[in-house]
Amino acid sequence: MTLPSPAPDASDAMLVSSYRAGDEQAATELVRRHAGPLGRFLYSAGAPRGEIEDLVQETFIRAFRALGGWRGEATFRSWLFRIGGNLRKDLYRRERGKVVISIVDGDLADPADPGAETEAGDAEDRIRRGIGSLPRLQREVFLMRAQQGLEYDEIATALKTTPGAARVHYHHAVKRLKEMIR
Repeated sequence: MTLPSPAPDASDAMLVSSYRAGDEQAATELVRRHAGPLGRFLYSAGAPRGEIEDLVQETFIRAFRALGGWRGEATFRSWLFRIGGNLRKDLYRRERGKVVISIVDGDLADPADPGAETEAGDAEDRIRRGIGSLPRLQREVFLMRAQQGLEYDEIATALKTTPGAARVHYHHAVKRLKEMIR
């Protein structure tokens, strides 16, 4: 018997429930919705470009194995980010932190203007170093808020802190990055 495909507007909680009931298409829809944002989050968190696909895949494997652990207190996406972030930390430890990241993918300087390209490269390096030098919680809160647009309560749940603490970490991260970039 073939189950009907999940509705594209089904909530993540509905898709998780459908997957638990045996609907493989629900898992496919969850991956379709969240793989791109998860990959961008991991990339911004410093995962090497060549490792992103593997980290995203491993995150979903672990998430689907542990779906019983997702109680819906956090959004499914923030729960995935937590799993992916932990995998990223494991990779970082294995590689001893010798990771180079690029935080700009689409906003490149005009190649016809060597001065602009050099300036953009310098700014990218300062921002990359700045993000990399932030304390772990500041860095994670900053990336979840600035890149993924998560709300403070979602960030707090994913990082097991309070929304107020998430706001403070974000504020300090922005302040430190502004100082570093100047």
